[in-house]
Amino acid sequence: MICPFSFSKTRHSPFATRHSFLHSLPGAAPLAFKGAGFSSLLCSILCALFVDSFLFTYPGRAQNLEKPLQSIDEEITAFSFSPDGSIAFSVYHNFKTKKYDLEHDDIWIQDARGKRRRLLEGQKYVRGTQLLSYLTDSIRWSPDGHYLLVQLMTTTVEDDSGNATNSFQTLLFDDSGREARINKGDNILLDAANAAFLPDNNTIAYLANAVRTLPLFSIKTTRLSSGSFPSPYEGRTFRDVAWLPGMNFAVAVEQDHSMSGPPRLQYLDVLNDSDKELATLDGFENGLTVSPDRTMAAYFIDREVLEIRSLTNSNRLARVRVGLGVYRWTPDGSRIFLKRALEKKSADIVWFPVPPLAAVAPNKEIPVAQPTPVSILHGLTFREFSISPDGHLLAVVVPGKRDLLVFPLPH
Repeated sequence: MICPFSFSKTRHSPFATRHSFLHSLPGAAPLAFKGAGFSSLLCSILCALFVDSFLFTYPGRAQNLEKPLQSIDEEITAFSFSPDGSIAFSVYHNFKTKKYDLEHDDIWIQDARGKRRRLLEGQKYVRGTQLLSYLTDSIRWSPDGHYLLVQLMTTTVEDDSGNATNSFQTLLFDDSGREARINKGDNILLDAANAAFLPDNNTIAYLANAVRTLPLFSIKTTRLSSGSFPSPYEGRTFRDVAWLPGMNFAVAVEQDHSMSGPPRLQYLDVLNDSDKELATLDGFENGLTVSPDRTMAAYFIDREVLEIRSLTNSNRLARVRVGLGVYRWTPDGSRIFLKRALEKKSADIVWFPVPPLAAVAPNKEIPVAQPTPVSILHGLTFREFSISPDGHLLAVVVPGKRDLLVFPLPH
């Protein structure tokens, strides 16, 4: 991930390194890169990046892939499959002002036949009078494939001194490129991350930073038709939330405001004050997801172990030692594909079968399986990947040029 605001004439500023590491975790809190302590922080982060690279990346072979089913020859910064097979994607776009190099990504859609249309010309995107730079962090479709939620990581210059702050915003579009306005107002959710449409294709749930100095978030809700309304979970704080597809429910990792107590896995009714505690977790690193059939939740409890737990019988679970990374379920829930590196870092992609879940006896040590990962696409490294909703396609972003390539999903 390239820092959206560069203070040098080259694209690869030191801020890019800091941003890509700190914001690689899902739901990472927006951070300002200002003040005298930045140099020492940058040094620490570079050391961490060296360790991450040593642990999680592998020598890449020559990039010599078979002909893909589709390709998008652009510098891709984020992308997402729609329910009908279209691909929404953002393209890096840089331009210069007198003092700064700015990033304003363009947003496009390519349909299954390869026809493209642009939703947003980034250079024309302006908010207020402050100087703004942004990159596209993620893209998510509504259940009916009619709306898109485009999450931006923004950097805003606060004053003439050049002090700047980072924050999240989420833009709303329909699939024709028109702005989708909330209650006939603006098409933007400020300070909104991990936004998702509920099944009515009208209600949007999202996360907002709750404690500025900690990775803790509150749940917020709004509707296209009528605007924001109170969430039943006001005052409670969460490490991460996974919205259940096709339901008004979510699975969340809740933690107290001081992060002194253990993380707790909760099953939430997003629109009503109704929740169920599923388990007290031994730890939580990141990566909360729910299986496509909504029967299991998965999350990293540390930087090595992925825990998979039943949502219908929370005493049944499995642990696998696979190493921290970005993972996706296949639509049938039988396999997990894993990129063995954090977000926006390149690594190889492997898959492993979802293990059977077993009941855990109280006060007994939980066994950790070590599956043999199956390498795909010749063990080459990729920056990002995604699986189409029908489970037929695998899309990857190639390091360097960042073309997007689409292949049949390997078996």
